[in-house]
Amino acid sequence: MSTTALVADRIEIADLFTRFALLLDERRWDDVGTVFTDDVAVESPRIHVRGIDKVVDFLQESEVDGEQTQHTNTDLLVEVDGDQAAVSANSIVYYFREGQSPHQTGGLRQISTVVRTPAGWRISETRIVPGWVRQV
Repeated sequence: MSTTALVADRIEIADLFTRFALLLDERRWDDVGTVFTDDVAVESPRIHVRGIDKVVDFLQESEVDGEQTQHTNTDLLVEVDGDQAAVSANSIVYYFREGQSPHQTGGLRQISTVVRTPAGWRISETRIVPGWVRQV
């Protein structure tokens, strides 16, 4: 794989994780297919599911009235191997109500497998490992 292609893949994968964070913050559940494969597997202490429909059901059921989030990603590591990549990132999630400071903040590690599809890179597996929670 050429260096140019590798750099392009890494940029697209970084954008994928940014789009995922924004999708969560904006609660755009109809757009989940733009970041996940149809048969995605998601694992965390709160969810163990396979399939995009089950992920959407979980996200909708997890909504808290009036609560908003801001997801930030950092320390993105990407190892591309052809049409698949191992990706991990640290995330900090801020939970807040409109116009107020966050009442909760949490740090986590996301470990994922992403695959190249005809529509672009998509997350096919992800494991979310909470690190800490701070409540105010």
